[in-house]
Amino acid sequence: MGRAEARRTRQRDARRAGKAGGIRRFFTWRKLLGTFFTLCLLGMGALFIVYLLVPVPTANAQAEKESNVYKYSDGSILARTGSVNREIVGLDKIPDEVEKAFVAAENKTFYKDSGVDLKGTARGVFNTLTGGGKQGGSTITQQYVKNYYLNQDQTVTRKLKELVISLKVDQQKDKDEILAGYLNTSYYGRGAYGIQAAAQAYYRKDAQKLTVAEGAYLAALLQAPSQYDWAVASPAGRKLVTERWNYVLDNMVGENWLDASARSALTFPVPKKPKAAPGMEGQTGYLVKAANAELARRGVSEDQIEAGGWTITLSIEKKRQDALVEAVGEQLEEKLDREGDTRDATVQAGATSVDPKTGKVVALYGGVGATEHWISNATRRDYQPASTFKPVVLASALENGAETQDGRRIGLSTIYDGNSKRPVEGSDTPFAPENEDDRSYGPVTVQRATNSSINSVYAQMIVDVGPGDVKETAVGLGMHDGEGWPVRPAMSLGTMGASTWDMAAVYATLDNHGEQVVPSIVKDVKHRTREAGAAPEGGDRVISREAADTVTQAMTGVVRNGSGRNAQGDYSAAGKTGTSENNRSAWFVGYTPELVTAVGLFGEDAKGRQVTLTDTVNEGRANGGGVPAMIWQQYTTGALGGGSDERFDLDLLEPVQEELPASPSGSPSESEEPEEPSDEPSQSEQPDDRPSNSPDPSQSGDESTGPGDSTGTTEGTDSGTTEGGGTDSGTTEGGESDGGTDSGTTDGTTAGTTSGARPPRPQNT
Repeated sequence: MGRAEARRTRQRDARRAGKAGGIRRFFTWRKLLGTFFTLCLLGMGALFIVYLLVPVPTANAQAEKESNVYKYSDGSILARTGSVNREIVGLDKIPDEVEKAFVAAENKTFYKDSGVDLKGTARGVFNTLTGGGKQGGSTITQQYVKNYYLNQDQTVTRKLKELVISLKVDQQKDKDEILAGYLNTSYYGRGAYGIQAAAQAYYRKDAQKLTVAEGAYLAALLQAPSQYDWAVASPAGRKLVTERWNYVLDNMVGENWLDASARSALTFPVPKKPKAAPGMEGQTGYLVKAANAELARRGVSEDQIEAGGWTITLSIEKKRQDALVEAVGEQLEEKLDREGDTRDATVQAGATSVDPKTGKVVALYGGVGATEHWISNATRRDYQPASTFKPVVLASALENGAETQDGRRIGLSTIYDGNSKRPVEGSDTPFAPENEDDRSYGPVTVQRATNSSINSVYAQMIVDVGPGDVKETAVGLGMHDGEGWPVRPAMSLGTMGASTWDMAAVYATLDNHGEQVVPSIVKDVKHRTREAGAAPEGGDRVISREAADTVTQAMTGVVRNGSGRNAQGDYSAAGKTGTSENNRSAWFVGYTPELVTAVGLFGEDAKGRQVTLTDTVNEGRANGGGVPAMIWQQYTTGALGGGSDERFDLDLLEPVQEELPASPSGSPSESEEPEEPSDEPSQSEQPDDRPSNSPDPSQSGDESTGPGDSTGTTEGTDSGTTEGGGTDSGTTEGGESDGGTDSGTTDGTTAGTTSGARPPRPQNT
């Protein structure tokens, strides 16, 4: 048995050795190397054949750009763009250090290489095949070839052509000619093609006068023109372009193109604010800019738009657009002396008007004119929406079934303590906001607190709901979740940033019974060879119909009996006023069943800093119930053809209870400016116990109202409250105070009180 077992083992080992030997005979190093070199030769041969077959073409269509056509919704022409903003300059007109900055940024081996980067091209082909998107790594020669001879398409065929043509161009042209072509064909943003146009667009000077620091910024800009434009870049974008700028200069030092001591002395050259291209005067530039921004969100890049060939039909209705411009002109601009009064020159206006059924933006006002003030006041988010945010707090309370601290369900008839400087209960963050003119209202209903925009009530309400839940509701309704949005009780006073576009979206969703409305300004877009992504869509339910409609009901009271009386007209209307801290912004946002419009005034000095609106358009505060409401009223009347018989169709969470109009008493504060905020929460003050004037019964239902039915109301900025040791930038408005106790006060509320009233400020006419 031992010998037999050994024989079998030898036979098995022999069979294994035979198999291994067969594999080794097939995969020898000689055969592997031979196969590799054969494949290389075949590849080189194929590349050589492609090299022979692919000629250097003539300039591409993008180098001879087409125009874009922008139309109103009815098809009439709004604007044509496309005259190429480019002036060719030779290298003798560009400082040597500026030339080197571009080489340091994009292709340090430019003066030595053969015009191609095989590794970078291979990486680009691989990512194109795998859907990885755009990749860097191309040489300056390849980028010049792409810009001048080919196009921006991300395809394998285009990349291979780029490789072959780059090799030929590098042989046929010297490096200076290639570099000059690259500098003159690249796109720098702001509609600028070529370094001369870019120098003018960013620094208002010719290319030959650029400093090395400015040249390094323009070189850094090429990586992402829109993201890195300092005037509109986000904080993250500014950080990235600053890092890129430092990278360029450090590379120049490394290549001995810039002295290290000179480099250390350089500071970042902040470019000048953008100016609109010729032909973009008035509102045209703002409308075109808003359309382009939406196309960018739909996948059409800025360079593709600038390449031309687009026919873009906006949702803007010319008659309504004209009515909005006319309303701003008559209610604001005719009252200002922009040339002779430096205070008047600081007033900026913005507005967005939306059809709540479709989300289409039917009118937009961006400012005095796009060539004078390029930043659009309709879409900027750097000002606080103030008390126009309070309906969002109410909507969240209703949607979430929130309760007061003592367990009462929050609704329009819920009683709150309206005393000024009353510390909120139930919050880890101390907060005791002051009401307008430090008025105490005593026990008031939520409806009356909405009419008169009582800060103390809404500060407590947001604590009852939960600031986090309120923010979630706000974002769902259409607000933008960005930096500077602390989730604290001060949110109730609208301390975050928002645009008229954002607030129009929020109120349109409320008008649309809680189904989300996403504003869109592009009705249709066409191009011969390209397509844009789908238009934004709404339709998702954000809050229940009953919650949304109850908020609408509350805001009809603001227009009938509260701070929004100047918005009354021959239509059913709901809305809310807002005035921010130090009177830097004043708002009226409102709607009828068929039209939603947000109007804002913003104080901005010549250096772009936020300043007060006080003593500008009128003596004293420029409050939301004044000029913004009157712009809204005139525009809405015109946009609806004089008025409308359509009424709100509301499903409410509770029956409507008749509200008595507040009868203000007492004296207004002497100063229009808020006091300096303290470092500790304010204490409650005793309400004024003087008897009030006899109130008139309020109107009920959604009856139409006329502007002359009541006197104007006022609103004022919060005179400084604290929250957790920091000052609140909250707002107040609605210059009416509670005229007495509410009947049927229950659930442990305090005994009825009366609070001061003051004569209402006359309407602005």
